[in-house]
This record gives sequence, C-alpha cells and structure tokens, in this order.
Amino acid sequence: MADTPILQTAKIVAAYVGNNTIAVADLPDLIRTTYTSLIGAGTPTPTQAERAIPAVPLKKSVTPDALYCLDCGKAQSMLKRHIATAHSMSVDEYRAKWGLAKDYPMVAPSYAAHRSELAKKIGLGRTRGPKKPKSKAKAEVAAEGS
Repeated sequence: MADTPILQTAKIVAAYVGNNTIAVADLPDLIRTTYTSLIGAGTPTPTQAERAIPAVPLKKSVTPDALYCLDCGKAQSMLKRHIATAHSMSVDEYRAKWGLAKDYPMVAPSYAAHRSELAKKIGLGRTRGPKKPKSKAKAEVAAEGS
C-alpha cells in the first residue's frame, strides 16, 4: 500500500524533528509546508509543449509594414497599445508569455522610420547653435526704454 501524503508528512516531520531542534510554536508551520509541498509535488509544471501556441508564427510576426499580435494575429503598426487594450498586458508580460527577447520591436519598422524622418525634419535631435547677438536697433530700443 502506498503512503498517503499525510503519512509521508508525518514520517518527514518526525525525521526532521528527531535530528533538529525546533520550537513548539514552529511545528504547525513545518507540518503545513511539508504537506503542501508533497501535495504540490504531484502536479506537473508547465513545459514548453504546454505553452500557448501563437496565432502567427514568430518569424512572420514582424514585417516592414506591420507587427502581428501573437495572441490574436491582428496586424498593428504599434503593438504596445494593442496589447494593453485588447489583452490587458504590459509589454514585459507579453514578452515573457511568448519568450521574446528584450529587443523584440513594438513598432513596425517602416512606421518607426517614418516617425524618425518627421522628427528630423522639424529639427528634433539637433543641438542648438550659439546665440545670435541682438541687432543694434533692438539693443538701442531696449536701452532707451530703461
């Protein structure tokens, strides 16, 4: 006859208490944690095979014009907002769920290039040059007004 978890717990706790000094107040916690560990030992942990299957193959999820959501397969130019609204996940949770690298893009490459061009066009990212001196006329008007 196989030992039940209760009998196994009793044997383990008796062996532990026989070889170690333990306070009487700590004994119920020791019994409880030993029992729950034994019960939990029978349940298998999720493996790679049990992991969710993506709606789109990982290699095909990034195209120049769109990123495909691995949860639902929808094409998006910006995946971060879609993940938050449609699936209630953060980017880190999404990456962890699918085993993605930290550098996995959350914006389509063509969209990122387009936004970069616009930013450069309006002058973002450039350092400002030296201050231009005020013209003489403006300097004289400012001096007279004082």
